[in-house]
Amino acid sequence: MSSPTLSVALVHDWLNQYGGAERVLERLVQVYPKAPIYTSMYWRSRMPDDYRVWDIRTTWMDGLPGVYRFHQAFFPLYALAFGRLDLRGAGYDLILSNKSGFCHGVQTGDTPHLCYCLAPTRYVWEYDQYAARENLPAVVKLLLKPLIHRLQRWDYRVAQRSTTTFVAISTEIQQRIRRYYQRDAEIVFPPVDVERFHPADATDDYYLVVSRLIPYKRIDLAVRAFTELGWPLKIVGDGRDRESLEAEAGPNVSFLGWVPDADLPGLVSRCQAFIFPGREDFGLAPVEAQAAGRPVIAYRAGGALDTVIEGTTGAFFDEPTLESLLNAVESFDPNSVSRQACRSNAERFAFGRFQSRLNTIIRRLT
Repeated sequence: MSSPTLSVALVHDWLNQYGGAERVLERLVQVYPKAPIYTSMYWRSRMPDDYRVWDIRTTWMDGLPGVYRFHQAFFPLYALAFGRLDLRGAGYDLILSNKSGFCHGVQTGDTPHLCYCLAPTRYVWEYDQYAARENLPAVVKLLLKPLIHRLQRWDYRVAQRSTTTFVAISTEIQQRIRRYYQRDAEIVFPPVDVERFHPADATDDYYLVVSRLIPYKRIDLAVRAFTELGWPLKIVGDGRDRESLEAEAGPNVSFLGWVPDADLPGLVSRCQAFIFPGREDFGLAPVEAQAAGRPVIAYRAGGALDTVIEGTTGAFFDEPTLESLLNAVESFDPNSVSRQACRSNAERFAFGRFQSRLNTIIRRLT
């Protein structure tokens, strides 16, 4: 358990959309329920109702017109906003940032700062790949290059503070922290609510994707593969790519949008296999699928290498191509995987293990 007397401040990049970072934040709030949450912006009506009882403190960016809906367009300003967020002398025993963007740049002075690094800022350190996925015009990419270089210098500089300790969510992120920041990091896997999911007695004939429908998730690969196969595929989630994905999908591919939380575990537990076609920093959904006793077919990269055991809880495909995914799906027999093996593997990522590992590190710092 965390120390009840420890005064903690939580720092989070933005609160205008709900995803894996926010699910991690919810668990950090569970550990430190009295901690204020400092963030660049807070779109109150878009976030879960439970957040309304939290002590959320925003920066000046919260008042910028259009920032809630188009937060990516404001990316040059986040370093400025968090760089001016001064928590020195605020009386905290620990500052804990939940970082995928720029929030680790908060000024902490001599206060220990634990950066739970979801990822070094993707569109700063992997700008070329990001720009390609987003189809940025060539002239825009060229004009942004000097700004990206300045942000890289800022990001590297604030990561060198001696009071900052990095913790990575996966082997992939540990390696990127070393590559971009030249810092070491222990790995503490994110907490997954495995207790929500349970194996079913029987399965249906469909395969399943649960994801935001945005470019880097590579849901297009799954849509194209299953359209060619003619096998049933259900896609849970929404996003700006939905219209284009629906346009290229066959009648065997069903888009369900976001389903109620109460319905998701049953949907997952009855699928043949869970399809995970993108390169993720960690990926909570494949662990949830295994908690429900279902195997995962994943791209051999990123967090899936930590969470899927080849031949025991799923299979990998080696290239982010239609042919590679098709070969993996066609050659994989879901019935060859034990429900219990999947469930046992998922339990490695339960909240209790996350809390214990994180608390061990915090005790060393404080």
